[in-house]
Amino acid sequence: MMKKKTVIFAGILGMVSLLSMKGQQRAIDEEIDGLYRRPVSEWPKPTIDSGVNWKEFKSLPRLDTSYFSLMERPDVKLGKLLFFDPILSGSNQISCSSCHNPQTSWADHLTVSVGNDHLVGTRNTPSLLNVYARKDLFWDGRAKSLEEQALAPIEAHHEMDMDLTKLIPKLKAIPAYTKLFVEAFGDEDYSMPEVLKALGSFQRTLTSKRSRFDEFLDGNYKVLSQQEVRGLHLFRTKARCMNCHNGQFLTDDSFHNIGLTYYKRKYEDLGRYEVTKDPADVGKFRTPSLRDVMNTDPWMHNGLFDNITGLLNMYNSGMQMNTATPEQKANDPLYPVTDPLMKKLNLTKDEIGDIQSFLQAITASKYRMNRPDSLPR
Repeated sequence: MMKKKTVIFAGILGMVSLLSMKGQQRAIDEEIDGLYRRPVSEWPKPTIDSGVNWKEFKSLPRLDTSYFSLMERPDVKLGKLLFFDPILSGSNQISCSSCHNPQTSWADHLTVSVGNDHLVGTRNTPSLLNVYARKDLFWDGRAKSLEEQALAPIEAHHEMDMDLTKLIPKLKAIPAYTKLFVEAFGDEDYSMPEVLKALGSFQRTLTSKRSRFDEFLDGNYKVLSQQEVRGLHLFRTKARCMNCHNGQFLTDDSFHNIGLTYYKRKYEDLGRYEVTKDPADVGKFRTPSLRDVMNTDPWMHNGLFDNITGLLNMYNSGMQMNTATPEQKANDPLYPVTDPLMKKLNLTKDEIGDIQSFLQAITASKYRMNRPDSLPR
């Protein structure tokens, strides 16, 4: 009898303890809610390391009628046709949209790109959403403008494999294209600069739709759940995400080595070093925007991560296990050094779930632009 009473008593204590824990969590949730369900200017400052330049979050503007008139501009209309036209490739089979598909948030959902002759690249295809706001293009930042960027895949053997000396004659053999170039640039004697300008003009129109987080930033505090607000708080504090992912587009537009160089291994990629030849840039890649992040998997420069929980666990580890020791760096100047911003986070499983929930909140619904009904021929 005594044993039965003891078990019952222990059970009651367990229930009381559970109720107490739930009460504590509820109080914490309400406290965090109180910090963030208010104007951004009144939010607590995020956890930012010394020397890091950061910007506060800012919502995207609402779509207005000027967008529709922009899409009718002659250079934009021409750029859209060129973007979707496989005539820009040597095989007449591959267009810009082969890798930057409007139905997959202007990326391709592949680990790495696949192009001419089914050749695979070495890097994941970045989304073109909000590309107009980027200072540097490509994962290694080797292009400074959309016009400069557009040229590389057209020429590359493993992408569109187009001999540039043949492209303009191909286009000029189509009277409908000549008419479009005259409307856009006022001259039928066009060449590659006009092709690249048109492509750039179209790509600058590719913007994210507003997410629930944008509504929250603008004062609609009911659109985020308590879990999403907890994730927002963690993103800004314990998880240290805002050191690199901040501002309107959730990126610092800079370059970091987060520990994925795979130095002297199968997936080795020295990143920005290949552009600058500065050993300090080994393994550095451009910080991607987290706008629509849950629509643009797989992630990272090599596309090797297709599970967001696993990816967050990777960040949770701190990623310092492969960074160069002083001795290794002295013996090999190219031995990668992981960015000191990467630190072990000690996030719990529940906290990782909260951050994942927040990433869903900053992801807008997909906008599936219609492909042209027909192409100039």
